[in-house]
Amino acid sequence: MPTSKIIANWKKQVFDAVYWLEGEEPFYIDQAVEYAEKHLLTEAEQAFNLTIFYGKDADWTEIINACKRYPVFAEKQVVIIKEAQHMNQLDKLLSYIEHPLSSTILIVAHKDKNVDGRSALAKILKTKAVVVSTKKMYDNKLPEWVMGFVSETGYQISPKAVQIIVDHIGNDISRIQNEIQKLIVNLGDRKKITEDDIEKFIGISKEYNAFEFQDAVAQRNFSKAIKMIQYFESNNKAAPIQLILPTLYAFFSKVYAIYGAGTQDEKRIASEVGISPYMVKNYIAATRHYSYSKVEQILLLIHEYNLRVLGINDASNTDSDLLKELVIKIMDTAAK
Repeated sequence: MPTSKIIANWKKQVFDAVYWLEGEEPFYIDQAVEYAEKHLLTEAEQAFNLTIFYGKDADWTEIINACKRYPVFAEKQVVIIKEAQHMNQLDKLLSYIEHPLSSTILIVAHKDKNVDGRSALAKILKTKAVVVSTKKMYDNKLPEWVMGFVSETGYQISPKAVQIIVDHIGNDISRIQNEIQKLIVNLGDRKKITEDDIEKFIGISKEYNAFEFQDAVAQRNFSKAIKMIQYFESNNKAAPIQLILPTLYAFFSKVYAIYGAGTQDEKRIASEVGISPYMVKNYIAATRHYSYSKVEQILLLIHEYNLRVLGINDASNTDSDLLKELVIKIMDTAAK
């Protein structure tokens, strides 16, 4: 069951006794925990009936005692364990989870990993709790998620603006959400988020960023790529090489996969290769500049330069020098 369904049930006053939220994606876990903390009880009820533990400092006996208490001047009480993955003797909660109190809602936030499926605790959770196992969102799903999130808030955003955010921030949807919310506060009455807004309120240049650099390389625009490298050299936070190289590698990996898909149908490519529907044209366009064999060479080049950034077989060149060399070799590779 996704956390969105759990929250929807809570809004309808449908509750289970135990919720176990685990996995690699903290965003959805935090979303459910925040709602439970702020909305399952009225403000007056929270004073006596909301108990929050933190895994590192929590004692299992105190948690069970809290869960076994009856609510005060309310129909239910809420017990939340945050950062449960750091709790000692977590399996000691098994005895309570087997026989939970119907007037207590226990919510356990177990981030970063799942409970060992072979353990007695995992087996009990399957039958006695609502278990949510979150997975890190795939990179190609991020643009669609951002578009959906912005739309749900009543705003619009261009696909290019989305890609700039995603390429710069990476796979951290909590941070992406925070940055967009901060941006929206500054929009006033406008409902459309532009690249100018991203530059002004998030601090990502609309002209000099990893996405625009990738686009320059994809289009074999040598002068634009070199101009951007010069900008990055004097503004090293704009797009560090540690961000640029993975961005380029991911891009050309998908261009490589397009050749394997054996089709120019945009919907099929987006689905089979794992490309955002909003950006698929950019990837297809790159196949007109780079052949199958040339893309293979480019992927090897990027891998080589990634090692050189780490100091392997290169101890003297600056990041700017390495990027210039790489661009020259990519463009030269394309020309052969």
